[in-house]
Amino acid sequence: MRSILVTTAVLVTFLAGVACASEPALTEREGRNGWIPVSGTGIHYFTTAIIHSQRPTQTGLVQRSTDTIELQGDLVGRVLYHPLSVFDFANGTLVNTGNQVFSGTVLGSRPVLLHDDEFRFDVNLWTGETVGHVYLVDRIAGPRVRCYLTISGIAENPGEDAEVAYTGRCRFSGGRRSIIDVRRDTDVPLELH
Repeated sequence: MRSILVTTAVLVTFLAGVACASEPALTEREGRNGWIPVSGTGIHYFTTAIIHSQRPTQTGLVQRSTDTIELQGDLVGRVLYHPLSVFDFANGTLVNTGNQVFSGTVLGSRPVLLHDDEFRFDVNLWTGETVGHVYLVDRIAGPRVRCYLTISGIAENPGEDAEVAYTGRCRFSGGRRSIIDVRRDTDVPLELH
């Protein structure tokens, strides 16, 4: 019986360590200031993109479009993405900047609208590898929350929808202790795991 308890304790300790190891590490200062690690996945719907304009350049083209991205995980919702895309076919690069708005929930919060005009995505056109940084800090509506995300993925088939992953951190105004989730018109504190 004692060996079963010890084995169970070791297994629980190991599993807890694995779960903690998979969370992005926050600095001690970030943890005290209410930053909460977030992660999830998304689908970038290239197949439904609206191309507004394309202008050729010496090495590629500049394109304006409207795209949508669906997020799952700690952020759940949609992104209306309006990038200015600069393609350089000679060097195999694509850089996206512009404006985007996230509409959804953060860590189970009430719905929020967050704007970002500082994002940047770098795409290797030869490998499809994509890395981006997103700054959802300009609140339009909903709870006061800020999120900084790093996006990564590989577009396996150019022109088709692509899956991405995100990690990052979010902070509600006032830090962890003041997060209130008023879903369904109740004042129930949001439980953090």
